Amino acid sequence: MPKEYVGIGLLALAGFLLGGVYSTWKTAKAVAAVLGVLALVAVGGAVAWLL
Repeated sequence: MPKEYVGIGLLALAGFLLGGVYSTWKTAKAVAAVLGVLALVAVGGAVAWLL
């Protein structure tokens, strides 16, 4: 598996997590905050993986 696939997969995961943040922000802010942190970790991992 080329290393670019993993980075793109992590960015896609971050997108799904950010969508979860958007959809849960009004009802469950604690869950949205956890999803936001996980999205940031996924983006950071993708950037580190691609570098």
